[in-house]
Amino acid sequence: MTWLPPPAAAGSSPLLGDLVQQQFDPHSREANNQQLYRLLRDAMLQEQLPPGLRLPSSRQLAAELGVARNTVIHVYERLAAEGYVSAGVGQGTFVLDTRPDRLVGLEAAQPAVPSAAQAAISTRGQALVAQAGAAGRQWGAFMPGVPEVRTFPARIWMRLHNRQWRKPQPDLLTYAVGPGLPALRQQLADYLRSSRGVRCSPEQIIVTNGTHAAMQLVALLLADSGDSAWVEDPGYWGVHSVWRSAGLQTLPVAVDEQGLMVDEGARQGEPRLIYASPSHQYPLGAVMSLARRRRLLAYAHRHNSWIVEDDYDSEFRYGRPPLPSLQGLDPHGRVIYLATFSKVIYPGLRLAYMVVPEALVESFQTGLSELYRGGQYLTQAVLADFIAEGHFVAHIRRMRQLYARRRQALLGAIRQHFGDRLPIHDGAAGLHLVLGLPAGSDDLAVSEAAMAAGILTRPLSQYYRGSKAQPGLLLGYAHVDEADIARHFATLAQVIQRCCPG
Repeated sequence: MTWLPPPAAAGSSPLLGDLVQQQFDPHSREANNQQLYRLLRDAMLQEQLPPGLRLPSSRQLAAELGVARNTVIHVYERLAAEGYVSAGVGQGTFVLDTRPDRLVGLEAAQPAVPSAAQAAISTRGQALVAQAGAAGRQWGAFMPGVPEVRTFPARIWMRLHNRQWRKPQPDLLTYAVGPGLPALRQQLADYLRSSRGVRCSPEQIIVTNGTHAAMQLVALLLADSGDSAWVEDPGYWGVHSVWRSAGLQTLPVAVDEQGLMVDEGARQGEPRLIYASPSHQYPLGAVMSLARRRRLLAYAHRHNSWIVEDDYDSEFRYGRPPLPSLQGLDPHGRVIYLATFSKVIYPGLRLAYMVVPEALVESFQTGLSELYRGGQYLTQAVLADFIAEGHFVAHIRRMRQLYARRRQALLGAIRQHFGDRLPIHDGAAGLHLVLGLPAGSDDLAVSEAAMAAGILTRPLSQYYRGSKAQPGLLLGYAHVDEADIARHFATLAQVIQRCCPG
């Protein structure tokens, strides 16, 4: 329906009733007042009801629609309050002119359609999206990096949670402005000193909402845009995503059976930041040797670099005790120790923590409060009780035994189908292993074919940024029932045999 601009003394148009009656449905599940408001508002925005048009009286429109007069009065009052119409007792209700071109004093014109370039995301955003590594599915055999959550002691957690809620403290529910709940930081300091060889006080611990938030805070506080950072190659894709979005230039540095190759990194120039996972390199599982650790620490001290030690799953080593942290060997305070609860509690908890050198404590506490405001203090209180009462260590012990059995089941399935023909990388630790594929294999195509068959894997080649990519598959076993591993791997084995040469 086309409306012509009204004359200066515009009167009520009978077409308004026709317009609304054509679309108004008194039997709709939508409330009459909401439906009428929506129809009138949309007609005004689309200029089907042009500026200056006088609307029917509330009595008249109510009679035409068969609704209560109060319904129409309510709608008119709402439209007036939101600036669509002007209304006055005895003066009538008129559509106001809210067209953008009128407001800025320009002649009426069709709005320009933005070009594809104008509508595109930023260059930084395009790079982030193009190199994204997050998977659309996170549960199922053999998705790597996923812990078993079905055996989590939920009843104990619920009891501790309910205990906190019985006497809710305002400090746990309001905005968090500190680096983490003091009770949790104390428990973590005690745990890290005894189990990981980390040298720290509670004040050095900064609790964050996940590992990515911690890495972003490190980049923003310790590096400037354009600075370079070493990242293990192959390595965790999230480091590249977070640090590049913060303006850093990430430089891939190859790893070997002893971990990050410091000499190769040195040939690329002096970095501001160095990312490493020395206790269990991700994804290949190498353990950094003592000699390599000392060389890395010496290099960082000599060149004023900061090392971010990602200790993401060190609790799970099989057949030998966990290795002490790199931070515990650091005599110069150049290491920022990073760990997460995602692997030992459950990923949805979204809590991680850093141990920062004493010289950085104040800056990191302020930076966290300024940028992220912390949070989840009530959950942190529950977690502190969970650790203090011994449930945390007990849960880790149970999971280590469970994961060891599932790892053995997967290794047995691999040997059954391939013998020793395919290399295996895992370092006897963690939640996944890497199954190498024959030279010339397209591991991305294998992963896609496996997904079509109901098996989730991650192609090893996607974790490389600079070194020559080796074909392989990351296979997570921690969350797969031991009884199902052989069956699921048999399906994967068929895909590998069908897609790989030889």
